[in-house]
Amino acid sequence: MGHTPNTRHPGLSVDAGVGNRLIEVKVGVAALRSIRMGLMQLAYNLSQRPSFQGFLVLPDVTVTRKRLEEEWQLAASVLRPDLLGRLSLCMSDGDHFVGIPRDPDLDTQRILSKVVAAERPHVGSRVARAHASFVVLKILLLEWLRGGEPITAEYLVRSSGYSYPTIANVLLNLGSLIERQSDRRVTLRWFPKDEFARLLAVSDRARSTVRFTDRSGQPRPFESYLRRLEKLDPPGLAIGGVLGAKHYFADLDLVGIPRLDISLHCPGHQMDLGFVERLDPALKRVSDPLEPASVVVHAVRHADPFFIPREGELQWADPVECLIDLHEARLEKQAHQFLEALQRNRPTKP
Repeated sequence: MGHTPNTRHPGLSVDAGVGNRLIEVKVGVAALRSIRMGLMQLAYNLSQRPSFQGFLVLPDVTVTRKRLEEEWQLAASVLRPDLLGRLSLCMSDGDHFVGIPRDPDLDTQRILSKVVAAERPHVGSRVARAHASFVVLKILLLEWLRGGEPITAEYLVRSSGYSYPTIANVLLNLGSLIERQSDRRVTLRWFPKDEFARLLAVSDRARSTVRFTDRSGQPRPFESYLRRLEKLDPPGLAIGGVLGAKHYFADLDLVGIPRLDISLHCPGHQMDLGFVERLDPALKRVSDPLEPASVVVHAVRHADPFFIPREGELQWADPVECLIDLHEARLEKQAHQFLEALQRNRPTKP
């Protein structure tokens, strides 16, 4: 009770040591390799301290629980039983933690919350630096396609969720691409093809894209997924990809919908994928970006999701999000056609 986390405790190569607990925190994990390394690191430390317990905490993990349980079984096959018995994987579930192979007790719950709160600002600042350029440029592109009216830095701060210094740094790096007004409002001078290509190059990581495919051998038709998703109506979801692009440009040259692209608003870097299993238990995560996917989920990290209402349930993702989805799906011809339509229909200044 009342423990204070000692981050980077002397002699420990983990994030914190509190009492007889060794704690390693990995925020926003999307790869099993990071989990494997974290478990091995904790096991090494526990081997030097026979009376200690080790907790690998994954606050915003995007890996499904089933995959985590499979990874735990792999660890169990190589670790000594005395080490395994003192190890736990812990994931956020609302306002508490659940664990594999067991949930942490109440005292440990409080300690883990304190350690995660202490670690999150350091991780958050790295995430902000890594993805601020992506988010700010995406918002600038969206505003440019809406007609290019200049916007304030305060608007960018509010809609992106990043601090003023971070916004100012991104705008500075965009150089002459940014047109600055006398009242300090900004806008893009033109559609930046080179910058957009760089945005596409990092989009998978910036959006934490997660792909699912049907392993049952009898995949559902696209319309079935959509109807089921509308019935579930999870919060913070919007439809993007081909269907979203067709909403903005009905003449998109494509017969059928190859997959369902979903935009999930998670500005706090948490990505809750539980709705996918409710959508269809046969949907299994695939790590190979070249493997065909039935459902693809993209995180929307900015504070304002820019979602647009649609008839029925759910919403539409913004047109820039849909454009990125088309590129990510390797529908280059359709992406080019869609961008031309967006530029052609862009409101012009009087």
